[in-house]
Formats: sequence, structure tokens, C-alpha cells
Amino acid sequence: MPQDDPWDAEASQQVARMNPGRPKAGFYGAVPDEEGGDPASSESDDDEFEEIEVVPVRPKLSVAIAGFAGLLTVALVLGSVTSGPDSRVPYAIVLFGVQLLGLLAWTMALQPPAAVTTAAVAAVTALTADYLAVSGDTAELMPLLYVGATGVVAALIGQVFKREDRQRISDTYRTTAMIVFGAVAYAVLIVLTRQPIGSQAILVCCTGAGLALLVSRLTDAIFPKPRIAVQVPRGATGIVLGAMVGTLVCAVLGSYLVLPFTPAKGAVLGLVAAVAAILVDLAVNFGEAGRRLAGQAPTFWLARHMQGPLGGFALTAVAAYTLVHFYLS
Repeated sequence: MPQDDPWDAEASQQVARMNPGRPKAGFYGAVPDEEGGDPASSESDDDEFEEIEVVPVRPKLSVAIAGFAGLLTVALVLGSVTSGPDSRVPYAIVLFGVQLLGLLAWTMALQPPAAVTTAAVAAVTALTADYLAVSGDTAELMPLLYVGATGVVAALIGQVFKREDRQRISDTYRTTAMIVFGAVAYAVLIVLTRQPIGSQAILVCCTGAGLALLVSRLTDAIFPKPRIAVQVPRGATGIVLGAMVGTLVCAVLGSYLVLPFTPAKGAVLGLVAAVAAILVDLAVNFGEAGRRLAGQAPTFWLARHMQGPLGGFALTAVAAYTLVHFYLS
């Protein structure tokens, strides 16, 4: 029978019953479906909005990491200041100990193929780089780059003997290069001590990086808010405050050092070093959070908490060399 209104609700329902092949009422239909929704879709919606676990901040652990960063700062700064033309070997010994700690932490955290072989090759590469930095005729960076590249190739060769390791090389060769060059980066500090303003640059950059890590971790122990992410036990207040304190102290140091240092140049060096160290430390935290969310086994606790400051100072050494040759010179 004809209807007064062709889009009447009752007529539309009758048409839908007469044509079961047509789509159900909903977005394209005239009448919304009065029956309950699909239980499977409701379950998927519930799974989509699962509660995210909030990782708590451990104040004692933050204080311990801050203390470790402070000890590294003192060792690197005092070693560079006290090293002379005939007394660089003690500084090299100290740096080799730091390199071994870094290799331990990075190998356990990044888990490259043939981990023992990769760590052994990286240790020999770091020792060779230290020797060349101390005894080389000229204080240059290129010999260290050649040694690092040779170490990466040797580590990759050591990973091809076992089938399970060989299958992972295409995915982890960047990790291997990061471990080897991270250890070699500390030898750059020895090269800087042999250059006119290198020791002062180490003083400024390592002080800025160390204070940034120290202040940021201590602030996390007291006031870890606002959180960077619920899965990462770090606060934005500590990150910003650490970078500011590191920059300020380096600006003060720049006013006491000889030319070409000035307060402005000291602040620039401190800011670059502080940001580099903090970013590496944060990257380590996000990496651990990603490993936890993926359901992988956590890294050994000692290596997990040391790799942030160790990686931060490795990048700071490279940043100091770059600033000396492209900004201060």
C-alpha cells in the first residue's frame, strides 16, 4: 500500500525484512538497529582501551644513577686536567676501564649476534684506539675512525660462523657498529688532551653533561612530574632543569677560562653536551620500555642502569671534538 511518507520508519523496516540481502540499518539505513551490537566488536573495543601499566619512579635508583654519573664526570674531568705530554697513560687506563663498563652494558642491553665475540673484538678495538691516541705522531681523529671501522668488520666476520647468528646480521649490523664506535668514542678524549684547547673543552663539555644527568636524576627522585610517558619513569621537570643547570655552569666556566672561551661559548658547549647526554639517557629509558611492552626479558639490572650515563658521555666526547674544530677554532 502506498504510504504518505515514502521515508516512514515502519515502511523502511518492512522493506529491510523483505530484502534480507540488503545491508542492515545503521549508517546507510534509515532506521538504526534496535538489537544489541556484535559481542565480538564490543570485546575488541574493550581490548583496545585496556589500562596501560604505569611504571613507578624509584627514588633510590634515580639517586644511584645520579651518583654514577657524578663519578664519571669527576674521573673524566680530573683525568683530562692532570694529563700532560708524558703522563697520558694513566688517563688512558681510566678511559679503558670506562670503555669496558660501556661494552658490558651495551652488549647485555643490545644483545648483538655472537655477543661474546662481539664484545671481545670491541674491547681489542678500544684498546688499540687508546694506544694510537696516546702514542700517535699527530693528534688526529682519522686513525680512530679507521680502527673503529676495522673493528666493526672484524665483529661482523665473527658473527657469520653460526647459522643463528648469521641470520641476524642484516638486522643487527647497526647495533654492532654502535657498540664498537661507542667504545672507540672515549679515545677521542685522549686526542683532545693533546690539542691546545682540548683539555678546557673536555672540562666544559663533561661538566655540562655530568651536571645535566646528575640534576635530572636527582629531580626525578624528588619530583618526577610531569611524566614523559607512563611507561618511562622520568619527569620532564628534571630533563629541563638538568639542561638549564648544565648550560649555566658552563657559561660561568667560560668566563674563567682563557681565550677563545667566553661565557657565550661556554654556554653553547654546555648546552650541546647537556642535550646530547640527556637524549642518550632518555633513549635508553624508552628502549627498555619498548622491550618491556614487547614482552622481552629485561636487561640485567646493572647494565640497564649504567648504559644511559655511559652512552651520554661517549656522545659528549664526539660533540666536544666537533665543537673544538668547527666552533672554537
